[in-house]
Amino acid sequence: MGVIVNKQNTNKDELSKRIDADLKAKQMATADIEGNPDPDFADDSEYVKNMKKTGRFSWIWAVLIILAVISIISIVFI
Repeated sequence: MGVIVNKQNTNKDELSKRIDADLKAKQMATADIEGNPDPDFADDSEYVKNMKKTGRFSWIWAVLIILAVISIISIVFI
């Protein structure tokens, strides 16, 4: 059994409007001024400091892995 919930934005009360305004103000205050869409700074962390981005030929690895799996399956079942 399901419950259908309808939320109408036109019927907000004053408290929810103030909460929305406060959250937007906090978000704008903590947002990066330069327009960086990544506010969690994951690229700056120590874990990913020396890692390389995936190259444009990474699809070859996917094809090789798929071919290896297919060949293993064909060896086992044939």
